[in-house]
Amino acid sequence: MSMTRAKILLGMTALLLISACQTNPDNNYSAFRNADPKSILIVPAVNKSLEVTAADYYLATIGIPIAERGFYTFPVHMVKRVLEDDGLSDADLVHNAETAQLAKLFGADAVLYVTIEKWESRYAIFATTTEIEIGYVLREGSTGEELWRHTETLAYTPNAGDNAGIAGLIFKAIAAAVERAEPNYIPLARSANALAVSRPHQGIPAGPYLDAYGKDKADF
Repeated sequence: MSMTRAKILLGMTALLLISACQTNPDNNYSAFRNADPKSILIVPAVNKSLEVTAADYYLATIGIPIAERGFYTFPVHMVKRVLEDDGLSDADLVHNAETAQLAKLFGADAVLYVTIEKWESRYAIFATTTEIEIGYVLREGSTGEELWRHTETLAYTPNAGDNAGIAGLIFKAIAAAVERAEPNYIPLARSANALAVSRPHQGIPAGPYLDAYGKDKADF
């Protein structure tokens, strides 16, 4: 982060985060409990947004939240390289491949497919809103049965305060321009992932490497 950007952010109040996850129904975890996955393979994300770099940037944000839920995760960049060497260089090809084929290649219990539906920053003179929408589908490794599905939408708007007058308008314009120049995609994606996997009744139950494993049925 540049010094100029840091000073501007320090002068602003906290982020405005808007979650649209409440549109998700509560998940049925019977298939997940029966499968009882120990390891999750995260394959490259399909990018449906207009931002061509979205998938590459996003890939660095998803591994830790899954691991923190108590599952063994395969290093995402290593997975991407192995798939490329195996002729699956495009994310669409990976998502269209047999789940059992992917799981067997790495010895994984389940495969996580991610689709980036939205990754955009809408600019106005006095406000810029950065928004992402991520779709998640987890499938059992040997059968391809769906174990979990979720969509997370988050938006971020720099809050430059309620300063009145010309000075306030100038500060808001600067904050909007900074966000336009360097949208906060990565922090937003990290927040979306953390919310998606941990929210009661909608996230992923605790895995075997977490103390809550098998004890969180009231929430999942």
